[in-house]
Amino acid sequence: MDKNSADKIFAGSVPELYDTYMVPLIFEPYALDIAARLATLRPKRVLEIAAGTGVVTRSIVAALPSDVAIVATDISQPMLDRAAAIGTDRPIEWRQADAMKLPFRDALFDAVVCQFGAMFFPDKGKAFAEARRVLAPGGTLLFNVWDRIEDNEFAEGITASLAQLFPDNPPTFLSRLPHGYHDSDAIERDLERGGFTQPPTIETLAMRSRATSANIPAMAYCQGTPLRNEIEARGADALGKATKVCADGIAERFGSGEVDGKIQAHVVAVEA
Repeated sequence: MDKNSADKIFAGSVPELYDTYMVPLIFEPYALDIAARLATLRPKRVLEIAAGTGVVTRSIVAALPSDVAIVATDISQPMLDRAAAIGTDRPIEWRQADAMKLPFRDALFDAVVCQFGAMFFPDKGKAFAEARRVLAPGGTLLFNVWDRIEDNEFAEGITASLAQLFPDNPPTFLSRLPHGYHDSDAIERDLERGGFTQPPTIETLAMRSRATSANIPAMAYCQGTPLRNEIEARGADALGKATKVCADGIAERFGSGEVDGKIQAHVVAVEA
């Protein structure tokens, strides 16, 4: 995905909807986890890749001492604009950057962090090679990726509902991309292609995703992610229909009141 494509996908209301619905639904718990892991490394300079609207950035700022330099990047300027508008408790550097071609000199950072971004890298080995290049010797690449869609109940339910609504051409974004990079062996091979010689640690971490109603996961996934583009391509009124069908499907499975579903991800750490 190049910068122009990313800006189109995440333009308009998507950054706001993403931040309002998706972040508290599934991203905040893992942001706190990855920030706590990063704090144990005691880095002095940190690069974040695929920062999105800044949920991990804000967690990192809270977890690390004030003298730690933090650079947060994303390929999408609209997402960075939203992150910068929300802001952080102390100044950091926001910068648009492509993970495949990082605009930083070699060995500049003690840690490179990426939350739920690696799944979207067109060439994962190349992106990991860039992360390794900008890491100082002994520095750590720390990232997480979603586990298979069957272990992420809301995403699975949304995908099943959309398959019923569009049986001839179901949108496959969630299973294809966010939940399409869950094989630990593939991750290890890509890290090796990126030049990492130390074995990574890969921990599978299950958490819970909660919302006050089924409407929230439906809005989050259908309107606050690139899934929206696949839905809208199926007709002018497809987005509204899809959101309602997905909300009904979540309510049928999890109840009409507060909903609670399993989420699961792999957390990966590897030393340069």
